[in-house]
Amino acid sequence: MSFFPKIAFQYEVEEYLTKVFRNNELITALGTQEAEKKYQSLLSHLSHPPAFTTVRVNTHLASVKHVKKLLFEEIQKQFKGLCVPVLEHPKLQDILLIPVIGPRGDLKKHASEVIVGAQCGYAVLRGAHVYVPGIVSTSRFVKAGDLVSVYSDIEGKCKRGAKEFDGVKVFLGNGISELSRSEIFSSSGPLKGLGIRMIEPVYLSPSFDNVLPSHLFLQNLPSVVVSHILNPQPGEKILDMCAAPGGKTTHLATLMHDQGEVIAMDKIANKVKKIKQNAELLQLNCIKAFCYDGTKALSVEKREDKQEGPPFLPESFDRILLDAPCSGMGQRPNMAYSSTLKEVTSYQPLQRKLFTVAVKLLKPGGVLVYSTCTITLSENEEQVAWALKTFPCLQLHPQEPHIGGEGMKGAGLSLDQLKLLQRFDPSAATLQRMDINSLRDSREDDLVSLANKDCIGFFIAKFIKLNSK
Repeated sequence: MSFFPKIAFQYEVEEYLTKVFRNNELITALGTQEAEKKYQSLLSHLSHPPAFTTVRVNTHLASVKHVKKLLFEEIQKQFKGLCVPVLEHPKLQDILLIPVIGPRGDLKKHASEVIVGAQCGYAVLRGAHVYVPGIVSTSRFVKAGDLVSVYSDIEGKCKRGAKEFDGVKVFLGNGISELSRSEIFSSSGPLKGLGIRMIEPVYLSPSFDNVLPSHLFLQNLPSVVVSHILNPQPGEKILDMCAAPGGKTTHLATLMHDQGEVIAMDKIANKVKKIKQNAELLQLNCIKAFCYDGTKALSVEKREDKQEGPPFLPESFDRILLDAPCSGMGQRPNMAYSSTLKEVTSYQPLQRKLFTVAVKLLKPGGVLVYSTCTITLSENEEQVAWALKTFPCLQLHPQEPHIGGEGMKGAGLSLDQLKLLQRFDPSAATLQRMDINSLRDSREDDLVSLANKDCIGFFIAKFIKLNSK
């Protein structure tokens, strides 16, 4: 069941990906037909949102049971009494899962239209309302209080302020306009705030705007898995090399019971500010965030005794998380991926620079976890093969919990090595419509199993550093 068209790539990127998912190792293992079927299924999944909304509970401040009760009451209020369950995860005991209802194909479309940008559209598909900066165009006579149908301009071709748009657009649902057209496109500058309150979205997910902000963090399921795999302990010194916006950083600090030190780095100042805001909101004190380029975080000279921030001396950290900058092809939903092949292939060298610094900063016996939210071999399994060849001091290590599938064939890794990796592949699930009746008839175990599979595309590798060499 595919409600939206498959994700569209630029021609050269599509050619590149086709070769990746039809590589000789994969074809030999699966056969041409099965490999092609999996690839086409993946493309369909990427244009749809995951089947569950995942929220991580800030267990530093409240118990999962308490937050679950508050969240259930909030969802009932938002959904006007519709009884959507809030599930606990048996292996990730600090998250809650909310099934996403939809896609709903019976919604009536209204004459008045609002066109939003692609990123805004993806947020709407995951439960957000429409904020004014995301609005690109509206019908001519839209007034505050009007019922409007909301569409996403997935190719970015609609001109701001246009009164009609005949290009490629995807229906997202219906809402009520909070402002008139003239207020939305005011000449006095871009307005902030709510533009369209969604009342009939194609996918019904709860909105988390100002909902239990100190108790919940909206986070994709594999992103939560990463911090558990790093498994930081109270009193340790941890480095999160590419930390913004701080979801994993704050999770690491929570798992350590806010005891020890979590150094968070990002090279963009506004993103570092966001990390600090999240740490403050979640009342975590062991996080120290710095605006710094991770590729330059290794000090070759003696540091001053009082220096807290980067660069750091070799072997300074007990555990390091490298959630690397990547091509982001695993993110969902995404109907039109705009990056060029040059941009897609630019990440591998950067990831290797960061990885090299991470290995040097890690203590012997320390743990390094490498992760990306993309689906390519070059940024995932090929990086593991390169790391094992380049750094004899590193050893692949089993991951706990292991919820995703094993690594993908094509990088020359052995079957035993692939089993130690964790690749979350959305094509492992069947695209399906979720409604209240099917939810009522489903076993909780089956729903959790679906949540494990029907998530974003993601990759995790865990290494132990054996010695200093």
